[in-house]
Formats: sequence, C-alpha cells, structure tokens
Amino acid sequence: MEDLYQEIILDHYRNPQGRGLREPFEAEVHHVNPTCGDEIDLRLHLESVAGVPTVADVSYEGQGCSISQASASVMYDSLVGLSVDDALESLGRFQHMLQSRGQESGDEETMGDAVAFAGVAKYPARVKCALLPWMAWKDALSRATEGESHD
Repeated sequence: MEDLYQEIILDHYRNPQGRGLREPFEAEVHHVNPTCGDEIDLRLHLESVAGVPTVADVSYEGQGCSISQASASVMYDSLVGLSVDDALESLGRFQHMLQSRGQESGDEETMGDAVAFAGVAKYPARVKCALLPWMAWKDALSRATEGESHD
C-alpha cells in the first residue's frame, strides 16, 4: 500500500492539479516552511451556491519538495467544489492524520488521494511540508471571510 501511496504523491507532483495563480480571488497568501524553504503563494475564490459559501477555486504557485507540491495538488482536488464547512472538515481530517505520528491511516472514502500522505506522519520533519498548502488555504479562508483582500 505504501508503494501505491508513493506513486499517488509522485503523480500529483508530476501532474499538479490547480497550479497557476488565477483570478478572481478574495484572498491571497504567501507561506514559507522555514525549516526547509518550501514556499507557496495561494489564492482562494469563494462563491455562494444556494446561499452556502463554497470553495470555487484554489490556485497556487510554489516551489519545494515533492511532498509539499503534491500536497498542494491534492488539496486542490480535495477542496474545490466543497462548502466551506465541508472543506474545513477535510482539512481537519488531513491535519489529524498527519499529526498522528503514523497512528491514523485516514479513510480513503472521505479523504481521496489525501490518504496517500499517511506515511508522511511518521516523519515529523515532513509533516510541515505536507501541511504547508493546507495551512495557507486556512489562512486565505480566514482572510477572505474577514473581508481582507489582495494583500
């Protein structure tokens, strides 16, 4: 199973989904992992769908290791189209799995390709790499919902 997960991560690294900064967007953030130098610029676009705030787009550019770059691609696939509440639940599941030090394997049915990062949890130095885009998304969401924009 670990080989399959490594292949999923490599596939997302080689063929990133959602890459490239796009408009429109309500918030833009820049995050850096100081321990390794991974960076991401992320834009978030929200829309109201039947009165429910929904993640319409997450666009990003970044540089860094295969883990951080693949995680950004998986984040895009995992969150776009979800209501903000469901997206926050997805973030919570991903974060819980990564911070479990390998005790939580994740649920493929609810997490999709994000479960491929379960093995990363065994390597604390790599957890920050995998969480970088997701924490940037959470920051952008906070800014977008507080009315801050384009800074």
